[in-house]
Amino acid sequence: MANGTDFYAVLGVSSSATADEIKKQYRRLAKQYHPDANQNDPKSAERFKEISEAYNVLGDADKRKEYDDMRRLGAFGGAAGFGGGARGSSRPGGFGGTGPGQPGAGAFTDFDVGGIGGLGDLFSSMFGGSGASRTRARGPEKGQTIEQTVSVPFRTAAAGGKVPVELEVNEECAICRGSGAAPGAQIKPCGECSGRGVISFGQGSFAVNRPCPVCMGRGNVPTERCGTCRGTGEARAKRTVLISVPAGAENGHKVRLRGQGGKGAAGGQAGDLVITFDVQPDRFYTREGLDLIATVPINVAQATLGSRISVKTLGGKKVALRIPPGTSAGRRFKISGQGIAKEGKQGDLLVEVTITVPESLNDAQEKAMRDFAEASGLKF
Repeated sequence: MANGTDFYAVLGVSSSATADEIKKQYRRLAKQYHPDANQNDPKSAERFKEISEAYNVLGDADKRKEYDDMRRLGAFGGAAGFGGGARGSSRPGGFGGTGPGQPGAGAFTDFDVGGIGGLGDLFSSMFGGSGASRTRARGPEKGQTIEQTVSVPFRTAAAGGKVPVELEVNEECAICRGSGAAPGAQIKPCGECSGRGVISFGQGSFAVNRPCPVCMGRGNVPTERCGTCRGTGEARAKRTVLISVPAGAENGHKVRLRGQGGKGAAGGQAGDLVITFDVQPDRFYTREGLDLIATVPINVAQATLGSRISVKTLGGKKVALRIPPGTSAGRRFKISGQGIAKEGKQGDLLVEVTITVPESLNDAQEKAMRDFAEASGLKF
């Protein structure tokens, strides 16, 4: 990507976009420009590389923060005194001076580079370089952290259990085994980066390295690219994993699975998978802290004369509950120790009664109701 290119502009999002907005836009663009869908348009492959490189940074919270720090310091587009040419260019710019190495109106006078840990460190952590002294291909890099929201049934979240999650991830291409080369193709040094795996932009001692977009940091390219992965060495694959849901998990609860995220680069370890639980409502239970609330309907006779009903607990056990005479709607009865267990604490099951009124009566029922009303002093 040429010097001055803005990753936010590449993806077509604002610098204040949320992680979900960035991910959604990346998926849309990746689908639109994927080489498999544009085999007759060679420019789409370059556009796809740009999109992937931009998302590699903006899709990772830590890399995005470092990138934003550099944008504020003007490391892209010449702001805040930066303006060096690309790939070691001798074009004037430097740090705002009138020529290479010459101080000017934009020279550092207001802050000390050393006070922020050095721009080289910031660029290095993002692009795999370590300042101008780095001349070899990038080393192992941890894969991307993948975030996904998973629907969890209420009872599974309350009692604990497992839910299956289908993931779409980048896996090593089974045909080329990650080399990007077609079967029988030769591997030769990359002409773009001269086999280093990185290209530089900036000038002088402030040149910054980033992975070569042609060889993708490998330092070499095949004479013929793999037809399955189009030379990327990776293929999209779906796999299903079982996620353990701890007892008492609430809506928004997060679980991090180490090594279940994106594939690492250059032999690096896989990234993490972060699961956010979306707990679904239940037809019978609701929740108040560790207490379960079960709403049970009873009729007028049961509420008036009293009754015994059977209530099923979260674990499936049936418990007999006595409803005393004269029970009003909304009254709660506690069944101790039958709520949610979490971190050594145990909630209760609270049974809340509602009173149902029959929509129609047969002759005997209507007569009995009228006799009751008359005995109560009611007139119709």
